[in-house]
Amino acid sequence: MKAVVFTLGCKVNEVESSSFIAALEDWGAEVYENLCPADIYVLNTCAVTREAEKKSRQLIARARKFNPDALVYVCGCASEKDKNAFYEKGVTYVCGAQGKAAMLAELAKLFGREYALNNACDNLPAPKNSRTRTFIKIEDGCNNFCSYCVIPYLRGRVKSRPAEEIISEVNLSQSPEIVLTGINISAYQSDIGGLAELISALKETEKRIRLGSIECTVIDDKFLLACKSLKNFAPQFHLSLQSGSNAVLKAMNRRYTREQYLEKCSLIYSYFPHAAITTDIIAGFPAETEEDFLQSLSIITEARLARVHAFAFSPRGGTVAYKMKDLKPEVKGERLKRLIAQGEKAAYNFIDRQISLPQQVVWEEYDGEYTTGYTAGYIRAYARGDYSGKVTGARLVCHYKDGALAEII
Repeated sequence: MKAVVFTLGCKVNEVESSSFIAALEDWGAEVYENLCPADIYVLNTCAVTREAEKKSRQLIARARKFNPDALVYVCGCASEKDKNAFYEKGVTYVCGAQGKAAMLAELAKLFGREYALNNACDNLPAPKNSRTRTFIKIEDGCNNFCSYCVIPYLRGRVKSRPAEEIISEVNLSQSPEIVLTGINISAYQSDIGGLAELISALKETEKRIRLGSIECTVIDDKFLLACKSLKNFAPQFHLSLQSGSNAVLKAMNRRYTREQYLEKCSLIYSYFPHAAITTDIIAGFPAETEEDFLQSLSIITEARLARVHAFAFSPRGGTVAYKMKDLKPEVKGERLKRLIAQGEKAAYNFIDRQISLPQQVVWEEYDGEYTTGYTAGYIRAYARGDYSGKVTGARLVCHYKDGALAEII
C-alpha cells in the first residue's frame, strides 16, 4: 500500500508528520513526502496565515488529481480551525491540531493493527530519523495568547512530555544532531523541572543539541549555564521578537520591552560570544506607525541578529488583533520588502563575523561537486568533495551562494 504524508507549516507539524511516516512504514506502507499517486493521503495542515489556510484547503484537490478514489486523512491547525471546510470535501477522516494520535489509531486499522492512546502530547511514536538531524517534540500548546496568534486556540494549552521519554529518544537517535522543538518550548515543565533542567539532563550525550524557538522569559543565567554544560551545544538562539517597538509589543501582548530583549541578547553573548541570535518580525501590525517600523529595522543591527524570518501581518479570525484596523496591503508589502532587505544584510554580516573561526559542520547532501551542511550557528556551509553524513571540523573561507564556502580542518 502506498501512502503520502504531506506537510504544510511549522517544524512541529514536520515532526508529527515524521511520526506518521515512522508508523506507516512500520506497518508495511511505502511512504512518500511529496504529492504523487498513492492509496492513502495524510495531509497535515497549517493556519498561521490566511494564505497557509487557503493552501491547506487546496491540498484535497491536489491529492485527488493523482487518485480520485484514495483515502484522505486531514489533520493540523487549518482543520482544527474549520473542520467543516474539509468534511464538505468528502474526505475519509478529519481531526485538528489536537487528536492526531486518534487519527493514527484509525490509520492503524487499515493495516490490521491497533494503536494505543494516552493524553501525553498526543503520544505519537518517535519520528523517523534523518541521517543528520532528528527533531524531538518536547511539548505542545501555548498559554501566551499573543493578540495576533490563533495557534493557542487550535493547539490548546501547554502539555509537556515526560523528560524520561525525551531523553530516551535522544539516546536512541542515530542522527548527530538533535533539535528540541515544540509550540512554546520555553514553557516546558515536567517532573524534573523546566527547560533548563531538561537541557542539563542531556549533558552526557555526544550529539549536538539545538533548540527551537524560545521566548525572552527563559533567558537567564541558570538557562545559559545549562546550555554551556552540554558537551555539544549549538549556540543558535531563535529568540522570538515580532517587533522592535514597545508600543507594538504591548499591543501584541508580548510581555517584554525592546530594552529587555536587548538585555537578553547581551546576556547570551556574555556566555556565547559568537552565538547566532535569530528571530521573527512581523511587518505591518495594525496601528504600526513608520516610527514603530523603523525601531524594528534598527533593533536588527543593535541586537546583532544573525537571521530574520520576516512576514507581513495576516489577520486571523478569533484573535484580538483581528478586530483592529488593518493597514493597507501596499503599506505592509513595502515594509516587508525593507524588513527582508535588512534581514539579508544582517545575515551577511553574521557570516562575515564567522569567517576564519573554527566550526563544527554536520554535512548533509553531496551534489557531485560540493557537500552542503550546517554549522552550529546554522550557516549553510559548502565544501568541495563528498562528506555527506559526516561531522567534521571546518573553517569558513568566504561568502558563497546562500552561505559560506568551507575548508575541512
